[in-house]
Amino acid sequence: MNHVPDEIVRLVSSEPLMAHLATCSDGRPHVAPVWFDYHEEDESIELLTAGRKLENIGENPRVSLSIQKDVDGDAQWRVTMLGTATVIESEDAIREATSRINEKYDAGDESWPENKLVRISIGTATSEVY
Repeated sequence: MNHVPDEIVRLVSSEPLMAHLATCSDGRPHVAPVWFDYHEEDESIELLTAGRKLENIGENPRVSLSIQKDVDGDAQWRVTMLGTATVIESEDAIREATSRINEKYDAGDESWPENKLVRISIGTATSEVY
């Protein structure tokens, strides 16, 4: 079943934008900006992260992502996704994701050894174009 409408796929795949990942810590939201890569074939988002976000996901895998495009301070559109996160610790998978995400964000060969791969299965996705 396709949870993510084609228009949302087009928006989140259009250019390298920052997403805001919301996790839960002690019953309170914890939000942080992240680079991401959307995978249409399995409707998932991949990102690389470390620290508190990983701990939060370990305690509660339910997450939310918010992605917005602005031009000169004016919002053009926004996408919100709710999903379930899984931490992937495979070195090969982390290396492949690092390469893909770095290419998308023009980050060269930069790597962060503490990062783990997080794959988010999207349950629902909503959008608004302004």
